[in-house]
Amino acid sequence: MQDTSFPSYRGQMEYVCLNCGARRSGESLLYTCDACGGVFLLENTDFQQLKATSGQEWRDIFDRRATTAKTALRGIFRYYELLAPVFDEEDIVFLGEGLTPIIEASPSLAAKIGLPFAYKNDGQNPSASFKDRGMACAFSFLKWLCRRNNWDEVLTVCASTGDTSAAAALYASYVGAPLKSVVLLPHGKVTPQQLSQPLGSGAVVLELPGVFDDCMKVVEILAEQYRVALLNSKNSWRILGQESYALEVAQWYGWDVSDQCLFVPVGNAGNITAIMAGFLKMYDLGIIKRLPRVFGVQSEHADPVWRYYSAPKGNRHWAPVTVRPSVAQAAMIGNPVSFPRVQKLAERFIELGGERAFQVVRVTEQQIMDAMILANRNGHISCTQGGECLAGLQNALKIGLIGGNEHAVLDATAHSLKFSGFQQMYFENSFPPAYDVVADASLANEPVLLLPPNAREGKDIQTFAKMGADAVASKLGLLKKK
Repeated sequence: MQDTSFPSYRGQMEYVCLNCGARRSGESLLYTCDACGGVFLLENTDFQQLKATSGQEWRDIFDRRATTAKTALRGIFRYYELLAPVFDEEDIVFLGEGLTPIIEASPSLAAKIGLPFAYKNDGQNPSASFKDRGMACAFSFLKWLCRRNNWDEVLTVCASTGDTSAAAALYASYVGAPLKSVVLLPHGKVTPQQLSQPLGSGAVVLELPGVFDDCMKVVEILAEQYRVALLNSKNSWRILGQESYALEVAQWYGWDVSDQCLFVPVGNAGNITAIMAGFLKMYDLGIIKRLPRVFGVQSEHADPVWRYYSAPKGNRHWAPVTVRPSVAQAAMIGNPVSFPRVQKLAERFIELGGERAFQVVRVTEQQIMDAMILANRNGHISCTQGGECLAGLQNALKIGLIGGNEHAVLDATAHSLKFSGFQQMYFENSFPPAYDVVADASLANEPVLLLPPNAREGKDIQTFAKMGADAVASKLGLLKKK
């Protein structure tokens, strides 16, 4: 039976500073604490009311909504009460985001890796990345806020290595006035495919020399001094929307994630924050009985979080790093703005699930590319971040962090087509030295020209077709029918 009613429950959202504990109303555009400069998480101060509904009842509610035809409940807001339960139905923005498929590793790939696992293909979101989850929530908030304040224009702005800008521009162009979209990109650090997306959506695209961290600093100054809507992961409403990833994984596995190990690229640390937050909410409400294990994965070219957690517990010190070129461009961040959120939630995760509940593994650029190509040669559509997760799983297996009866879910954050340029560089073995990637000839692939370029000239189609067929048969060693 479909659940066709929009939820009547409304919560009360507040920003909570993770540094000093200050609280601010959720009915405003805030990104960092005005008292100490710390980052926020959003908290529903009426969350305890949700405990009046049992875990089984929540599971039943969300399962019924899986078949709904009501637009506002078809995507991430299937889990409305757990995300941002302040919006009215008219505020919800839905472009088909969420509910991305979980695809079990092909038998050949699972055998090669030595552990059963699946990819969650978040590249099958509308703009071809996981960022749409957060944008659906952030833009629903902006619609709600503009309606309440009668604002006639709000500029949305983000720094990006590609996926954030694509998602922000798409949602802004769909919502339209009073929202306008501007994106800041590090010049030469975004693939042509990713650059084409915000341009195609009509955003104002501005490029700056440097790397993502430089663009992020510019955006932070703009958000502090002007009335603009910042859409990077400092935006706590975005984090709420990305919690839907965890909720979908739990629902897919029948609300039992006790043997699941989730591998998530760290990047700016927003997604891994959201995923842990989502599981903690379900645990608090009794929707799941045990927490899964969460593994953050970082490239050695941008590994500040790995460095922090690899140190002994009593001797950890946070320090940003200078990034080097990375094929996992979304991970090319040396000072993740959401790291304080990771600290806070990882502490809670470990408290409830034990020391093994949260860990960080590091991989090489070579491992990332090899793993991405390996996955896609075995029937998957992994991006470089998906390759990063598979490499993380392989390294976790090697050092004994995972095994036995466990099952892994890898986050393929974007569609593989966004990174086809890196695939081509791999096949041509043309990576610049700074990437530290050399192609494995056994994984490379390239087209083969069967006939000279002028072979078609002066021949009728039958003659040319016969030449072509003979060339194919010769190349493949085909035997004629008897």
